[in-house]
Amino acid sequence: MKSLEIMVIDDEPAIRQILAAHLSKAGCHVTVAANGLDALKRLMQGDIEIAICDVKMPDISGIELVKRIREAGIDTNFIMMTAFASVDTAIEAIQAGASDYMIKPVRNQEVMHRLLKIADLRGLRAENQVLRTLVQGKKEDYFSFRSTVMQETERLICKVAPTDSTVLVTGASGTGKGIIARRIHQLSGRRDEPFIPVNCGALPENLMESELFGHTKGAFTGADRARKGLFMEADKGTIFLDEIGEMPLQLQVKLLHVIEEKSVRAVGSEQMRRADVRIIAATNRNLEQMVSEGQFREDLYFRLSVFHIHAPPLRERGQDLPALIYFLIARGAQRLTTGRTVTLDPSVEELFLHYDWPGNIRELENVIDRALILADNDCITLADIPAQISHSTTSHVATAVSAGGGTLRDQMRQFEYSIICRAILDAGGDRRIASQRLGIGLSSLYRKIEDLESHGMAVESDIVV
Repeated sequence: MKSLEIMVIDDEPAIRQILAAHLSKAGCHVTVAANGLDALKRLMQGDIEIAICDVKMPDISGIELVKRIREAGIDTNFIMMTAFASVDTAIEAIQAGASDYMIKPVRNQEVMHRLLKIADLRGLRAENQVLRTLVQGKKEDYFSFRSTVMQETERLICKVAPTDSTVLVTGASGTGKGIIARRIHQLSGRRDEPFIPVNCGALPENLMESELFGHTKGAFTGADRARKGLFMEADKGTIFLDEIGEMPLQLQVKLLHVIEEKSVRAVGSEQMRRADVRIIAATNRNLEQMVSEGQFREDLYFRLSVFHIHAPPLRERGQDLPALIYFLIARGAQRLTTGRTVTLDPSVEELFLHYDWPGNIRELENVIDRALILADNDCITLADIPAQISHSTTSHVATAVSAGGGTLRDQMRQFEYSIICRAILDAGGDRRIASQRLGIGLSSLYRKIEDLESHGMAVESDIVV
């Protein structure tokens, strides 16, 4: 059972002690109260998940306590206890907002059964809330990389996934650090528990502590109700701290404590709560340099980098690129074209294979998604490719031509090559239009292209729009 924050409320010391001991042994964090007013003061902090409460108490009744907590908007589930088997009392308790009802003397086995039922309901509700605001650990199609560098990365993933070791994933933007983190989670024993991704760079600094570790009601202006925090949302699962280099130094201290003590304390609370969370962090920054400059804690760096995985840039994964292109086209087509089959013009494929992709996989996927939206007749052509890629390739062509050298015939052939490339480029890849603008027949253009390609000048690979 996941660690729960439970309160036992009863004016009989023996009942409090027995229940608290049994629940603590089961892994729960237990607070006790001897009367309704003490319980009310503690419950108003908003971080108690389940209260096991006697109906009859010397100051205020358990039913009155439930009513006040509900009126305050506190999200605590109540299990009521009474020594009188009264159906009317049960109905009154449920009407007041209680979740369940037990007759004294209560048995430990019965208590655990009721707790499990409520915990399951709370878990489903919390998961639905998280799903509305976060990308959960959904099992997406995973591309099987073939390049040597990525096969080594996959080997490291498979080695570390079954452990609970913290992992630091580094690499340039767009290299797939988030995919690596999700892959580790899906291959781990926590695969059926939450995967919570957090972009540390996107969280406002003044709200980051509350978002990560939670807060009690009234902890600060605007805290009108308690919040669990993302670490507790990820309990039993994995939290992925992306852009960890953006975390402020004061929060780095608290994160270090979470890693070492496996517990968190919400803003405004004096209680520590156990958090069974696997931590994966990622960054595109040089943390070692940040440590030397005093911008990142050295002890936290050592804790995070127990196991380090580097995501190589796409330009180092040439063997993966052809299959990756079609994988992303197929996946994008499912989202953007209602599953239609979309083909790729050979000239576009050649362009993709020879482009450097400084934005890595993210840039490739964005270009493909844009092309899928623009493509006519379910075929991606040169006309669907962004201008910045064409500019890069045009510069490459111009450099190759200006290099020149060789016989007069060779230099004339290179000059002709640049003119044909430019004409087809300006025509958006349409050779018929290009031949008209050049003042030659289409068949003549094809013969010239064949001649150029027979001399090692791959016209298709260099023509873009």
